[in-house]
Amino acid sequence: MTTLQQQVIESLGVKPVIDPEEEIRRSIDFLKEYMEKHSFLETFVLGLSLGQDSTLAGKLAQLAVNELNDELGSNKYRFIAVRLPYGVQADEHDAKAVIEFIQPDELITVNVKPAVDASIQSLLESGIELTDFLKGNEKARERMKVQYSIAGARKGVVLGTDHAAEAITGFFTKHGDGAADLVPLFRLNKRQGKMLLKHLGSPEQLYMKTPTADLEENRPQLPDEVALGVTYDEIDDYLEGKEISKESRERLEGIYLKSEHKRRGPITVFDDWWK
Repeated sequence: MTTLQQQVIESLGVKPVIDPEEEIRRSIDFLKEYMEKHSFLETFVLGLSLGQDSTLAGKLAQLAVNELNDELGSNKYRFIAVRLPYGVQADEHDAKAVIEFIQPDELITVNVKPAVDASIQSLLESGIELTDFLKGNEKARERMKVQYSIAGARKGVVLGTDHAAEAITGFFTKHGDGAADLVPLFRLNKRQGKMLLKHLGSPEQLYMKTPTADLEENRPQLPDEVALGVTYDEIDDYLEGKEISKESRERLEGIYLKSEHKRRGPITVFDDWWK
């Protein structure tokens, strides 16, 4: 009988062991092939959170664009990195290192604070008061809205940073950072992403920093592992088919089942998975 762990691993495409160079090549080729098959496209757009995942996705996107332009002998394709601070980010000191590592063709900065605050105020005037957690969702959705606006104006597609360790927990905002056109990191867990960054020559500070969504003002820089109640090492072990503690396993599988709706599209009359 197939266990839930086996089902999760299969659905997310995680390998227990990877070759970083092969996986880098796989992601780059995936991005290049998509762009080549859609001749009307010219740009990849990605919001940089300054964390491990967006740093890796951004570097892969820029490498794909560089290869495409070299092969064509042109400058048709571009990678646009987007900074989307809500005011000033607490980890702003990492911005220079991230940009220097990725070396994006173009960097656009959009402060989402005015738009987010205006939306929250409009809701309040209509009798809807958002909690700090829901305000965090507003930030994530505003950031994705901006990325799609830029992509629309620049003949582009939006890249997402979703990976297996995030997907299994549904640790993303629905229609926020969970919305994207292409997700080149899908199939990798957290430690595998670190392996790719290290192989690409990333500064250690960028892949060893504590992961945080940093969306809640009442709990700034809240580590993902604290919010989830399970460590990334345990999540990665689970995704690699290893045994983890009974408590962590039950916690992780409970989160996975509750967040199933976030990994699927809108429910239609033909769907029955939710029943």
